[in-house]
Amino acid sequence: QVQMVESGGGLVQAGGSLRLSCTARGRTSGYGMGWFRQAPGKEREFVGNINWSGDTTYYADSVTGRFTISREIAKNTLYLQMNSLKPEDTAVYYCARGTGGRPTGYDSWGQGTQVTVSS
Repeated sequence: QVQMVESGGGLVQAGGSLRLSCTARGRTSGYGMGWFRQAPGKEREFVGNINWSGDTTYYADSVTGRFTISREIAKNTLYLQMNSLKPEDTAVYYCARGTGGRPTGYDSWGQGTQVTVSS
């Protein structure tokens, strides 16, 4: 397992943008990485992921066209660029190491960073 730390969350108005970062201690090269989010009272939800080389990404329908995942392998860092934010994007956002659209496909998680979008 690796330790991962998310940063970049905060309060933003609807229509605004935020960029989340996730820095890992330990090996993430050769692994896929993903972003999930969890709103109060809801299950953890897949946002998107990126493959080991950084050239393939997948997104949930709810964020397609608004969010972009990228990674800098040399820096062991994962990013989530969020544009055109909506109040329903409000959640704690988590990065994780693994693959697929379910939390069970990931073996290491960050502690999460809060994103709040005001209307």
